[in-house]
Amino acid sequence: MSSSNNAKFITFEGIDGCGKSTQAKLLLEYMNKSGVETILVREPGGTNISESIREILLHSSSGQMGDRTESLLMTASRAQLTQEVIIPNMEQGKFVIADRYSDSTLAYQGGGRNLDIEWLIELNNYATFTLLPDITFFVDIRPEEALRRLDNNKDRIEGIGIEFQTRVRKTYHELAERFNDRYVILDGYGEKGDIHQKVLNEMRRRKFVS
Repeated sequence: MSSSNNAKFITFEGIDGCGKSTQAKLLLEYMNKSGVETILVREPGGTNISESIREILLHSSSGQMGDRTESLLMTASRAQLTQEVIIPNMEQGKFVIADRYSDSTLAYQGGGRNLDIEWLIELNNYATFTLLPDITFFVDIRPEEALRRLDNNKDRIEGIGIEFQTRVRKTYHELAERFNDRYVILDGYGEKGDIHQKVLNEMRRRKFVS
């Protein structure tokens, strides 16, 4: 699926604690100040149904959840968000920024949980009506630094451990190589203002903003 107007779909990805949420919010502020109608969504969540699924996914009491169950719940949340929020707003010509999207399932359930990536891609395509981001900003830091930033404020998935996050990060790099037409890797160790400027520079280079 692609938009027939000037709307763009922008995603931010990375391991937990990388700073992607900060960058997504900074871009939202810039776009709105620039007069570009833009909304920000997060995953999992973003609708009443999706937020209910989020509670199940991230609560510590769900520790015995099967890997396939986790993948199906993630994509169910995404399907609702895409149908209820993302596509309608893009059809109105609005930019949509997503704090995580389909690549998170590939990285976390594919890389982290060792599920089949190609199966997950098919699952994502069905859930998202084949909607793909116009650009994906991957904020990259090492797992050791990410866990240090998170400290004790971890949900069920964030608390799995460093080996899991290492596999997730490795998969993100593989995705960046595979989908290099839309992926932009950002050094997550920089000052947030400097990283934000790099985001804007890339947006301007692609003529998404003036």
